[in-house]
Amino acid sequence: VSSACPLDCPDSCSLDVTLEDGKVVKLDGSHRNPITDGYICSKVRRFPSHLYGEARLRHPLRRVGKKGEAAFEVMSWDDALDLVAAKIEHVIDASGAESILPFSYGGSNGALTEGAADERLFFRLGTSRLARTVCAIPTGLAASEMYGKMPGVDPKDFALAKLIVVWGANPSVSSIHLVPLILEAQKNGAKLVVVDPRRTKLAKKADLHLAVRPGTDLPVTLAVIRELFETGGADHDFLATHTTGSEELRRRATPWNPERAATIAGIDPDDIRTLTRWWVTHDPAVVRCGWGQERNRNGGSASAAILALPAVAGKFGQRGGGYLMSNSSYWRLSAEQAIDAVEPETRIINMNRLGRTLHEADPAVELLFVYNANPLSTLPEQNRVRTGLERDDLFTVVFDQVMTDTARYADVVLPATTFLEHRDIQKGYGPITLHDIKPVIEPVGESRSNFEVFTALAERLGVARPGDPGIEEVADTFLSSAPDTDLRARVEATGTTVTEDPAPVAFVDAFPRTSDEKIHLVPTALDNEAPGGLYHYRELPTTQVAPLSLISPATNRTVSSTLGQLYDHQESVGIHPDDARARGIDSGTTVRVWNHLGEVHCRAKVDPDLRPGVASLAKGIWTHNTLNGASSNALVPDSYTDIGEGACFNDARVQIEAFEVAARP
Repeated sequence: VSSACPLDCPDSCSLDVTLEDGKVVKLDGSHRNPITDGYICSKVRRFPSHLYGEARLRHPLRRVGKKGEAAFEVMSWDDALDLVAAKIEHVIDASGAESILPFSYGGSNGALTEGAADERLFFRLGTSRLARTVCAIPTGLAASEMYGKMPGVDPKDFALAKLIVVWGANPSVSSIHLVPLILEAQKNGAKLVVVDPRRTKLAKKADLHLAVRPGTDLPVTLAVIRELFETGGADHDFLATHTTGSEELRRRATPWNPERAATIAGIDPDDIRTLTRWWVTHDPAVVRCGWGQERNRNGGSASAAILALPAVAGKFGQRGGGYLMSNSSYWRLSAEQAIDAVEPETRIINMNRLGRTLHEADPAVELLFVYNANPLSTLPEQNRVRTGLERDDLFTVVFDQVMTDTARYADVVLPATTFLEHRDIQKGYGPITLHDIKPVIEPVGESRSNFEVFTALAERLGVARPGDPGIEEVADTFLSSAPDTDLRARVEATGTTVTEDPAPVAFVDAFPRTSDEKIHLVPTALDNEAPGGLYHYRELPTTQVAPLSLISPATNRTVSSTLGQLYDHQESVGIHPDDARARGIDSGTTVRVWNHLGEVHCRAKVDPDLRPGVASLAKGIWTHNTLNGASSNALVPDSYTDIGEGACFNDARVQIEAFEVAARP
């Protein structure tokens, strides 16, 4: 049967699901989304183990032991919903609705499982609101303010490019279908440039690899922009016709000559000149702007500078030329009308500071409702998040598919369905793809969908209204909101998947969605928000006590922390041979990775693919993957990026030393 993958990956694969006796036994790629091309990643191939594994939640649970022990007893759905509703009513009566914090992140969810019945409930209750800024906010703001979220280059068109720059992304573990298109372009004579602190699989195939220090993407990009203007590579006709702020951008880039930028980034200045020369002489040229460069204090300005590159050199107007970041905004869909709830003027809490909030908020958070998220495994200052979850006066509800690290601290755990068990609508953000995902199996155990549970809570809490649209009505309103009035009919005709082929080409049949249809190279809103102004470089933290930059890259095992319960191995921290030698560390040595925020006990892996001064500990690991139950997030400050108040994961600075520790039982 047909389905599609909504997990947080640009590719948005179409799936063929094999069933036996009503159970999923195999997932494979289909051809309904052309880019899927019949194959999928190993993560999704393992999804049957996620569906039916020991960690799968099958019944509502009530805590009977200490928080963190995962000691629960089964309860009925009616009792669970009655208990949660009663707690919500009690908190509202005693302390006000702002003492309730709904906590979620919709990266792996579509329009019907995030921002529909849940928003209707919490908006009408008047709870605190959540700023979902842990990922993609600085890049998203840069794209929105500069281009109005104009659609970028379709991945299929990468095969036509003569220069491909992959900046802050690692398609080999996320967006795997982009890799063969890049290799096809290389086979046809294209140059490949990769900007990444690590020598990734793709970097090893690149014609040029810029192994920049984490957090220094901004000066490198500004140096390229400076060189474009100084050497005649800027397209002044395009800039005059289609942009604003080009002279101001040039002024801000002028101090950044290749030598200065290269010294800060730890690379060869001639590599900056080579990248600039290739960017001018190769057409079409495209930059794949990822999210790695946003994960530090300069992340928003770095992302804006990267997105400015095709404008400065006039690389738009031909298929395969321009940039690709996220294409999800192409469809311009909204379920707001169907939700029928006005967002309240209540306080906004930034998710990156959940740990701080649970300890310091006034009024205090007394009820935390976690869904579509695993904050203990994904947020900065992990130790502070953990002690916040341990509060005896905090009532925590976790609504999830499996027993996550966060769920172990819950008072009530509710079992959620997966995308194979409920209806959803998902927009791809790489290929221009839209999936109408139908359930293919009955819910495992007593699991229920988000829409069903939040609707039931609204009824119990007296905020449901006669005529509130059900899930099919919301889906219909969502699809009917498209500027393309035929979209709903196109979805119905295909049954599952709609793609735009051929995809739009920027400045041919797609233009900036700004008010004047021009690219704003120095947007006023971002310039006012960024400390020192947009494109202002803030020095990175350095200390003799914690001299190593810690990065937490994605892997081919998990989607953020999703599927982490399937991997019980002990994770290793990567360290460059020079840094390991100076510390007397070999591969397999038990080490302590620490700074003033906490420490991680694990084993070391000497990794020559890292640049000196950089350590690497995988993103998305769970408590069982290290010797002391901590992850890299225990070492990450809850400071903000320059725009958007995003997370600064790569601002973590650590020390690593050999350490004798007994393995956890």
